[in-house]
Amino acid sequence: MIDAFVALHHVCAPLGARLFTVTVHDPTARLFRRAYTSHPADYPVSGTKPMGDDAWTRHVVDGGQSFVANTTADFAPLFPDHAQINALGCHSALNIPVFDPAGAVVGTVNILHDEGHFTPERVAAFRALVDDHTPALLHQIAGMDLTGG
Repeated sequence: MIDAFVALHHVCAPLGARLFTVTVHDPTARLFRRAYTSHPADYPVSGTKPMGDDAWTRHVVDGGQSFVANTTADFAPLFPDHAQINALGCHSALNIPVFDPAGAVVGTVNILHDEGHFTPERVAAFRALVDDHTPALLHQIAGMDLTGG
């Protein structure tokens, strides 16, 4: 079986993806679990991020919209790990929601790169790649154990 996360990373990389992760939404635990990472030492797949009642959650999970931050100042208030992100040379962030057939957000594709990287054209190109890979992503996500066991 082809790993859907690896395949998506492979097609996104030429557009610029210094750090690339995929997280899976675990609504029961109210968090996102990292399922794939381009940087396992810095951002291991065992990592989780709590889902707070914040602007990011309202925008991405509730609103179903991509989050675009082209400077550290844009994402630092929402990303407590912004210093670690910057240490990897990343100063912009794009979080693209992945939807199930009912329209619920089941995960996010997270791409971080140089400051100012995420132009409207690049965001649209990344979104199109995620959309093209959504069936495979959903299949892989459905097979994941979210209990951590």
